Amino acid sequence: MATPAPKPTPDQPAESTTDSGLPLKPVYRAHDAGPEAPEPGQYPFTRGIYPQMYRRRPWTIRQYAGFGSAAETNRRFRYLLGQGQTGLSVAFDLPTQMGHDADAVMARGEVGKVGSLKDMETLLAGIPLDQVSTSMTINAPAALLLLLYELVAEQQGVAGNRLNGTVQNDILKEYAARGTYIFPPRPSMRLTTDLFAYCSQRLPSWNTISISGYHLREAGATAVQELGFTMAHAVAYVDAARAAGLEVAEFAPRLSFFFAVFSDFFEEVAKFRAARTLWARLMKDRYGVDDARAQALRFHTQTGGSTLTAQQPYNNIVRVALQAMSAILGGTQSLHANSFDEALGLPSETAATLSVRTQQIIAHETNAASVADPLGGSYLVEALTAELELGARTLIEDVDRRGGAIEAIETGFTQDSIQESAYRFQQAVEEGRRVVVGVNRFTGDDETVEIVKISSHHEREQVEALQRLRAERDPARVEAALAEVGKAAEGTENLLPPMREALRAYATIGEVCGLLRNVFGEYRPGTRS
Repeated sequence: MATPAPKPTPDQPAESTTDSGLPLKPVYRAHDAGPEAPEPGQYPFTRGIYPQMYRRRPWTIRQYAGFGSAAETNRRFRYLLGQGQTGLSVAFDLPTQMGHDADAVMARGEVGKVGSLKDMETLLAGIPLDQVSTSMTINAPAALLLLLYELVAEQQGVAGNRLNGTVQNDILKEYAARGTYIFPPRPSMRLTTDLFAYCSQRLPSWNTISISGYHLREAGATAVQELGFTMAHAVAYVDAARAAGLEVAEFAPRLSFFFAVFSDFFEEVAKFRAARTLWARLMKDRYGVDDARAQALRFHTQTGGSTLTAQQPYNNIVRVALQAMSAILGGTQSLHANSFDEALGLPSETAATLSVRTQQIIAHETNAASVADPLGGSYLVEALTAELELGARTLIEDVDRRGGAIEAIETGFTQDSIQESAYRFQQAVEEGRRVVVGVNRFTGDDETVEIVKISSHHEREQVEALQRLRAERDPARVEAALAEVGKAAEGTENLLPPMREALRAYATIGEVCGLLRNVFGEYRPGTRS
């Protein structure tokens, strides 16, 4: 008589799925893995974009920073560089992201820190811009912040062709998930493609967009949706640039991506492998691009902010370390590891240093960087890679049928899909089907940690500095330069050259964005551009 199978316990459910809902078998075998993928560095780059991956080029350790004032952020940058960080990642406050100056009514309580060339000069003081790679998380006014960066580099005597970095510049995900948009989608796409064209001439090593799945994931998207919607947005950007007269093979190598890494370890590794495969095949099959530089997907990763818990915050150290390892095994090009205290406030210096050390330990003590695609050939990882690619490809086709990414956003399809996934996940947490240690299981006393708080005096100081700037600059020069921006906005010429000259004259971001609002209008959800 056969022994009956043991009943599943709460920790061993009868059916297991990934966070995306993909069913998991108890055991994976060779036939689940499918055919062997080509070697790393070979199309479709499933196993990595370089033959030797991190032996050839280690990932960039990049920690996001920006708080209090431009001067304080500058001090944090210089501290992190001194601790071994190899790239900068600039966090802009909400008023800057929305195109407002520090003295705008909408900026009250949020402190606009980087509103002019003067502020950018302070932010980057003492940092040799030809020796660092800088990522700027900015979208609606992305062109303006990049121009300010270029102008500071010019003051340092650094030519545009020596600048390296990325500007996020991904406006579609703002409409879909994040909400820091200014203008309607179609004029916003014009700014995006104008930036593509400008950089091809003046900043050839700059990554002109970081097409972001991160914020979609943080809003509640599954791994499949993160891949599918991100690639659908990428198609929209490529199509818009092509319609503006740009050659795909020329600008595609400067496109980059930004993904989240959450806690479903093997699904996340597989997701990055599937992302490379999807992009390479989109470039080849949809656009006929055979250049490996354009087919190879390069991406930045950040550990999941929404996975951090305010309860038992030291647990987040373990979460972040595991997520970081997953990103490395998946082949990321740069990585931000969140600080354990970010569910409570801005990261302390101690927590930020620990995040850098986490990456350094992975890089130097685990041997994870010694072998390209070390989980390649795992029956489980190969099976998940194929399933995630198929699911994402199906979603891309669905978006295509609906008229493309902009249409899917304007009709609410993208937002509704993500919100439904977020609801299902939260419901699973509240019902205990999804365990979050320290929140709905294994709860106990919370640890006490230092919480960084920003003094309200920064807002007053920034407003006073803005008033001094306006009093000291040449008002006639500013007015003339802004008039040229207005003429360009009403026409079809590239907006970046006249905007650069307005910023050079110390026009503020709020002034330039205010002028563009008058021409383009402002976006309201539920409206079409």
